[in-house]
Amino acid sequence: MSYLEYTVKTTPTGLSKVLYLNWALVLLLTAVGSVGFVMLYSVAGGNLSRWAEPQMQRFAVGMLVLFAVAMVPIWFWRNMSALAFAFALALLVAVEFFGSVGMGAQRWIDLGFVRLQPSEIAKIALVMMLAAYYDWLPVRKVSHPLWVLVPLAIILVPTYLVLRQPDLGTALLLLAGGGAVMFLAGVHWAYFVAVVGAGIGGIFAVLRSRGTEWQLLQDYQYRRIDTFLDPASDPLGAGYHITQAKIALGSGGLSGRGFMQGTQSRLNFLPEKHTDFIFTTLAEEFGFIGAVSLLVLYALVVLFCVISALKTRDRFSSLLILGIAATFFLAFSVNMAMVMGLAPVVGVPLPLVSYGGSAMMVMMGAFGLVQSAHVHRPR
Repeated sequence: MSYLEYTVKTTPTGLSKVLYLNWALVLLLTAVGSVGFVMLYSVAGGNLSRWAEPQMQRFAVGMLVLFAVAMVPIWFWRNMSALAFAFALALLVAVEFFGSVGMGAQRWIDLGFVRLQPSEIAKIALVMMLAAYYDWLPVRKVSHPLWVLVPLAIILVPTYLVLRQPDLGTALLLLAGGGAVMFLAGVHWAYFVAVVGAGIGGIFAVLRSRGTEWQLLQDYQYRRIDTFLDPASDPLGAGYHITQAKIALGSGGLSGRGFMQGTQSRLNFLPEKHTDFIFTTLAEEFGFIGAVSLLVLYALVVLFCVISALKTRDRFSSLLILGIAATFFLAFSVNMAMVMGLAPVVGVPLPLVSYGGSAMMVMMGAFGLVQSAHVHRPR
């Protein structure tokens, strides 16, 4: 019996697919989302309709998206990878001409009933495209210089378009997520050493370009770097965000001040308390125990994805699952590092917890792809 015949005969069909869902992963995602509901209710001062209720509605729709995507065979999503990537690029180009401006950046497309952020779609479409590329490419050619240039171009094109918005945080996530898929596909480590060296040179060039005609970053991005290196240099200006975040983190102690008792958020000292800095509210109200509990939930989500990837015999499915897991890991780790002062403030939301529509819908759809690979793997 060929592998294709074995796959067809051992893959669940019809309603039986529901039984083969990774229900542990569904419960973990629900637990993470529930943390977000509770914290959004808290930061709104006990107002359910302001942020928590819309987030619950989005999560419910997102769960339906997850189930719908999971029921579709994984080979379909493989065949759609190039189209999804092209669609994401088209949306990023559309942002250049029709995008709406918010917080000093042009990152959204206003469709009337929703504000779509194409860069979120690009993160998952990039993983799909790279997984399909390495599934097509023979293993012996993975580290050949000519065949390494192709995925580099696939990564750099959306990264450049996102940088133009400007959105440095998402651009870095695109680079890191794409690099993770290349590494997992077996690209030789020497290429990554070269990239690290080029990155160090790039950082030097960025710092040297400040104040010149060829300045590489926006002024506010340089202020973020200054704030990261010395938040106390401007505690009421550029350093205000991280200073208040550190106060909230430190005041939580071991077990926290108590639900809805966080002074930093309730007195509005904490900026962007419902989006990028929601983790600091969690740490202030539930302390070290609450913060670590959320981190454990995130780690379990990644672990279950890795286990699912190891069980599949399909290269595309394995790379897709691991790529999505890496993207998810990078998102929450960068956000947590950012609010703790371990990384510059780059505006990366906490996945499934921060208030927002595009990020949640795309992430739930991404986990639908994970479920599709899990459901349709040969048994």
